[in-house]
Amino acid sequence: MRILLFLAVFCLGLTGCSSIFDKHVQYSYTEPDEYPILKAVGYAPISLQPGANESQKQLMAIKASKLEAYRELTEQVYGQKVSAQTSVAGSIAQNDVLESKVKGLIRGAQIIKTYAVGDTYATELQLDMKRVHDLYITEVKPREIKKVTYY
Repeated sequence: MRILLFLAVFCLGLTGCSSIFDKHVQYSYTEPDEYPILKAVGYAPISLQPGANESQKQLMAIKASKLEAYRELTEQVYGQKVSAQTSVAGSIAQNDVLESKVKGLIRGAQIIKTYAVGDTYATELQLDMKRVHDLYITEVKPREIKKVTYY
């Protein structure tokens, strides 16, 4: 029993002494070699939009096409979650369900063009990953340990 008590006190003493030593850590920041530019286009029909007149329908189509373009960009960056379910009874498919979800945060996208083509409104977006990287660096400041010096 005395030996166990002695070992416990001895180990605690050693770990307590380790806080006497101080250290200096140098970090290096990593950056990719190249940055891709992602592009997306969103479409929305003008005549099917809710609104009292043609101007309101066109404004709603502009908003809808912009959201669709952002959705497409989000799919490119984060991917899609696809869920499927099929019910079978007596070797016959009874119910077939396919669902797709997209979830993510897009920062730094730029609208390149927004225009009408017949009864459809289109919005073109661009996401420069260099800009995304710069926004990320200013917020998170990722780093990697370069050198540790103990005193």
